[in-house]
Amino acid sequence: MNTAVEKLFLDNASDRHLDWLESEAIHIMREVAAECSNPALLFSGGKDSVVMLRIAEKAFRPGKFPFPLVHIDTGHNFAEVITFRDKKVAELGERLIVGSVEDSIKRGTVRLRNPLTDSRNAAQAVTLLETIAQYKFDACIGGARRDEEKARAKERIFSFRDEFGQWNPKAQRPELWDLYNTRVHPGENMRVFPISNWTELDVWQYIAREKLELPPIYFAHQRQVIPRNGLLVPLTDLTPALDGEVVEMREVRFRTVGDISCTCPVASDATTVEAIIAETAITQITERGATRMDDQTSEASMEKRKKEGYF
Repeated sequence: MNTAVEKLFLDNASDRHLDWLESEAIHIMREVAAECSNPALLFSGGKDSVVMLRIAEKAFRPGKFPFPLVHIDTGHNFAEVITFRDKKVAELGERLIVGSVEDSIKRGTVRLRNPLTDSRNAAQAVTLLETIAQYKFDACIGGARRDEEKARAKERIFSFRDEFGQWNPKAQRPELWDLYNTRVHPGENMRVFPISNWTELDVWQYIAREKLELPPIYFAHQRQVIPRNGLLVPLTDLTPALDGEVVEMREVRFRTVGDISCTCPVASDATTVEAIIAETAITQITERGATRMDDQTSEASMEKRKKEGYF
């Protein structure tokens, strides 16, 4: 097989693979809209939630989405991501509900030793549960994927949460073929993951195919960072250099975006989606393993947070 024919074959195979993933995600999202009485779509401005927006467009346009968009804002997010979030919501003309960790702190439902500097990442679980209760959501659709982390690999596509918002990995419902059990009692809810079967590479290939816009921090740029425990911690007011640490100017990009206090970039010179795809194809470290300080405390740290209500 000559090189041109081989490339055409691989491109067609990739397109068929993305078509299948897209079709499954559309089916799941429509299933939520049909079976759940008051769902919501989580949208943070990150790459996975951008893909989720495109899936929602393909599932429901030219009509309005049958659910609002929801973002749980820690107050410690990267400014570029929040700017992008608001711009995207305005373009879509959809409703955005923002649950604020800062408001939870003021109410006293979230307590931190130092609210100005402590990580608010885990505290999102409290604010999310409060937002679900306030708006009586029975399902929250999110962009989590099984390849991100071991605990997320245990999730069903329709992941049941009890009346306390807690997740029990031993009480997951069977999912045979494409049949899903969406039944919940008052106070209970579902977390639904339409792109659960996607990989990081699938996400980037879909972004390329659909020509989706992303926050600029996903692409290589110069940034001051602090090498720490094998990670590159961004230099910010929330993450200052410790005594004896050296601040370096490095070319980096973010593989995932989250709370500033726990999200790190990776060294990269990839300034285009195509270059990121090439990098992603050969990486051997998961995106959370390479970028999230909160997942390095123990192998069970994510599972513990999920049991308490974290997405």
